[in-house]
Amino acid sequence: MASPKTWVKGIKIDYDNCQGCKTCMKACFADVIRWDDTDDKPIVAYPEDCVWCLACEAACPVQCIEVIPNIPAPLRSSF
Repeated sequence: MASPKTWVKGIKIDYDNCQGCKTCMKACFADVIRWDDTDDKPIVAYPEDCVWCLACEAACPVQCIEVIPNIPAPLRSSF
């Protein structure tokens, strides 16, 4: 279960449909998704750093990534 301070509960990658294009990894500015050279596939290396921007979902040409939000999302503080 996700910590109350994280934005997402999890990130699922459908490896059966993944084409290995690395688009999700390139779209992830938070460096959450990394590339596993051994298995030649993307991995969710740092899910706790996900900021729920959904860039990986939007970038995937075969829509094999699902970001599951932590609802209610943590509120940001201005101080």
